[in-house]
Amino acid sequence: MQRHPLIVAVSLGLFAGAATSSALAETSPLEQQLKDLESFQVIAHRGASGHAPESTLGAYELAHEWDVDYLELDVQITSDGELVVFHDDAIDRTSDGEGAINDYTLEELKALDTGTWFNEENPESADAAFEGTQMLTLDELFERFGHDARYYIETKSPQLNPGLEEALVAMLEEHNMIESGRVLVQSFEQESLLKVHELNDKVPLIQLVWYYPSEKEDGRLVEWTGVTPGPEEITDEDFQAVADYSVGLGTNFIYEGEEVIDADFIQQANANGLPVHVYTINETDEMERLMEMGVNGLFTNYPDRLLELVE
Repeated sequence: MQRHPLIVAVSLGLFAGAATSSALAETSPLEQQLKDLESFQVIAHRGASGHAPESTLGAYELAHEWDVDYLELDVQITSDGELVVFHDDAIDRTSDGEGAINDYTLEELKALDTGTWFNEENPESADAAFEGTQMLTLDELFERFGHDARYYIETKSPQLNPGLEEALVAMLEEHNMIESGRVLVQSFEQESLLKVHELNDKVPLIQLVWYYPSEKEDGRLVEWTGVTPGPEEITDEDFQAVADYSVGLGTNFIYEGEEVIDADFIQQANANGLPVHVYTINETDEMERLMEMGVNGLFTNYPDRLLELVE
């Protein structure tokens, strides 16, 4: 079974022959990024999206100011082939437009207001400065933070965004985000992750999973895309199959009030080389519980709350 070459390099260590046989070689930025995944990661979900409109520069500015480990985002592709930072397939919820996002050109999307909705839904956090906020492009995000941030990027709805992986990898290479250890690419769609690896096998990947009760068998948990069995049935071999191409696993913790993973799941994933990052945790008590269970990182809309627990 062939493991991701970067995982092998980190786990075995690299030794310099030019100095002494015991001297460690200089660690590359990409190797250091993977090593850092052994530590707890604070992942700002769509930026500090509990405090500012999600997926906007304001939300990412705040998260970056707080020194989170990763800025988390979704990328989609416009009708004229531009990459935008946006979660929903439709623009209705978080803008003053309507319809499918990839039916619009970038110019048309830039004319939308993606901030006023936040003020209307979150009056306690409302800010007049959010009104008229433009949709953000991936290029703009990279231009703003460059190599001073790390990015946790989801290939969103790849079946609706043909050409997304090619455009994303080209953008990552253009901004030197891969070998500089600045990016993780995540997806629920295994095929999308494998396509990214075909384009550039150095990109570190995160397999997302979603566990929920089977509609056919009472009490049995299943995974949304079938990429793994349910948590109660998952084996070392199942985790190893994911670890062949992925450097970590992103999972839900609760489905409709019921916990779907436990400490044993986390420990078993870790034993098979997969850090576990749980999404999306906003309440302090749940953050504390998951940290006690040994989770390796949390996605949250409120990174300030999580940072208070880890500092």
